[in-house]
Amino acid sequence: MSKQRVLSGMRPTGRLHIGHYHGALKNWVRLQEEKECFFFVADWHALTTAYDDVQVIENSVWDMVIDWLAAGVDPEKASIFIQSRLPQHAELHLLMSMMTPLGWLERIPTYKDQQEKLSNKDLSTYGFLGYPLLMSADILLYRAAGVPVGEDQVPHVEFTRELARRFNHLYGREPGFEDKAKAALKKLGGKRDKLFMELRQRFQQEGDRAALEEGRALIAQSQSLGTADRERLYGYLDGSGKQILVEPEAWLTEASRVVGLDGQKMSKSYGNTVMMREEPEALAKKIKTMPTDTNRVRRTDPGEPERCPVWQLHQVYSTPETREWVQTGCRSAGIGCIECKQPVIEGMMAEQAPMHERAMRYIENPKLVREVVEHGCERARVVAEETMADVRAAMGLAYR
Repeated sequence: MSKQRVLSGMRPTGRLHIGHYHGALKNWVRLQEEKECFFFVADWHALTTAYDDVQVIENSVWDMVIDWLAAGVDPEKASIFIQSRLPQHAELHLLMSMMTPLGWLERIPTYKDQQEKLSNKDLSTYGFLGYPLLMSADILLYRAAGVPVGEDQVPHVEFTRELARRFNHLYGREPGFEDKAKAALKKLGGKRDKLFMELRQRFQQEGDRAALEEGRALIAQSQSLGTADRERLYGYLDGSGKQILVEPEAWLTEASRVVGLDGQKMSKSYGNTVMMREEPEALAKKIKTMPTDTNRVRRTDPGEPERCPVWQLHQVYSTPETREWVQTGCRSAGIGCIECKQPVIEGMMAEQAPMHERAMRYIENPKLVREVVEHGCERARVVAEETMADVRAAMGLAYR
């Protein structure tokens, strides 16, 4: 691959709010310029907690995809697809469930956390216990090098890495592995095959981690290797056998906590959201009615920006000069709260104007959204089936 592969997804919950945009979608738009990106609608994941209310899922999928496109995700640069359209996700999940220790699933921090947060629902189901494994199958199916996540999701990526190691250890020694690896080595050409063997010796005999990284880079840069040969050489380099599944890295996204209209974290469950494609009049009304510093009872009372949720939105939407104006004006009672809110309103409207424009073509012609997803599914299917062919062969399921 000329670019590193990235995978990320969202559960379909309907239209997205600005917290989703600043927390994930802005990063997706940046990544699509640098990486080979696969972004998917995690509809099977939604069933793990919404199995009794499937209409919510069905009605949410297309609205969410339109918001992705409105945010600037480009279907020419990234593959957008729906998880349930590719049965390979379910097949890999099933096959990996045969070798996944039960204790590994039970110890994942979010398992008990989610049960407590959603105590009104019966989550004593196999699907809920196994959702981290399904998440791992999603990642491993595309042999993703990186997964953009927040800190709370890092344990899921580490779990995925452990599963990849276990799978490669159990199934990575294919018949004739060494001969196939040496044949692949010849395809490197020039002096690179000798350099590879030197790096391999340095790592395996001396434990030189720098040599391992240099060897991996040498393999990654080669344009003459197919996926299977590339994975054989990774395994030959580190002594593990054929690396059928890739250990992904957790790429921490910059924390971007967007405050809701009531000062809490923005969330649909709190009813405190500003949507990504909010109508301008509704947007202005929402911001104008936001609570401010409770010490400012009258216009002439001085305030403290740090106590005001609007100030947190200034961190996202205002220039340094405007933020300085707010701090001075609020503390001296030189400006009123409505004046203070106006730059935030203008900043949000400026951000959302191109989103409205991008979304309109898909709203006016819903067929275009379906076409985007169909093309994305086709591209994802090629990669997924390539991985599954290797997995089936490794697990002795490639017979006819």
